[in-house]
Amino acid sequence: MKKLLTFSFFALILLSTQAQDNPEEATMDFEDYDPPSTLVVPENIVTKAKYPFIDVHNHQWRMNQQDLDGLTSQMDDLNMGVMINLSGRGRGSRQYFMEVMDNVKSNADDRFIVFTNIQFDDIDEPDWGERRAVQIERDVTDGANGLKIYKSLGLRYTDKSGNRVAVDDPRIDPVWAKCGELGIPVLIHSADPKSFWDPHDENNERWLELKLRARRGQYNSDVSWEQIIGEQHHVFEKHPNTTFINAHFGWYANDLKKLGQLLEKYPNMMVEIGAIIAELGRQPKMANWFFEKYQDRVLFGKDAYNPEEYFTYFRVLETGDEYFPYYKKYHAFWKMYGLDLPDHILRKLYYKNALRIIPNIKKDLYPEWVEN
Repeated sequence: MKKLLTFSFFALILLSTQAQDNPEEATMDFEDYDPPSTLVVPENIVTKAKYPFIDVHNHQWRMNQQDLDGLTSQMDDLNMGVMINLSGRGRGSRQYFMEVMDNVKSNADDRFIVFTNIQFDDIDEPDWGERRAVQIERDVTDGANGLKIYKSLGLRYTDKSGNRVAVDDPRIDPVWAKCGELGIPVLIHSADPKSFWDPHDENNERWLELKLRARRGQYNSDVSWEQIIGEQHHVFEKHPNTTFINAHFGWYANDLKKLGQLLEKYPNMMVEIGAIIAELGRQPKMANWFFEKYQDRVLFGKDAYNPEEYFTYFRVLETGDEYFPYYKKYHAFWKMYGLDLPDHILRKLYYKNALRIIPNIKKDLYPEWVEN
């Protein structure tokens, strides 16, 4: 056995030497290729936002019993003034929601805004939409300030007949209308990046992500990406008096011209930057054009809460740094560039736009706030 291991060791050395002598014979798996850059350029690591910001896309799954002092201390380190917890009902429980609101009101009322959620499993029941609208009204009375819709709507929910529940299913209309009546926004996540629906081959920009996270692939799905996104836009059109925050730039961060056209078509639609900062960082010229033109329509969001990952967001938004990496290679194997956004746009992105559309945020955390 020892002789076999010794032979294998020297065989590997020989193969490695041959590959160096004959580079055309060298091979490497794609996921292993990750060389450090030799580029020497200024680096500005930003660990705290220039202005206090409102994170409109966050999930805290145990806020009913969470130590909010510890969480707010982390927020202070980041200069996060207010966190919007979109998971107010957790997995659907009214009791959980009330415990969350009690914890927030008792311990950090000025630092957290809670959105409620609804379930679609019982959509076949009579008067489902009206009853869900009543639930939302009651939750708002008890402290909720918005509604979060997960991507399961349009993608996974089915009715009793096994039919997919579309995002624009007319049975949901009372819910959208009630949010408009109450003056609360709906943060809606529909579908996922379009590449998830494309073949998992050498032409797919998200090949590595789909290899490592195979369940994200939708290339065998019965419903197309275009169908789900079209249904979402139909909801915006049907309910012009309701404000919708389209999560993740509506999955058009890779086509900002098209996203701009959608913002012009749907004046009740806002967008937020959660999980798409790498897309903005690889197109600094186009992204700057977009922020300049649509500066009143964009909100700051992050999605998954990992404090150190905010540093990349700050660096993209606030600096002019060149050619730096995203924090997850499987999301973005490309490098990014800072946008160096001007202060008046940063203020709108970080807090002014959110203060305008989300009720009951304490404005005294933002002394430079000027309503316009």
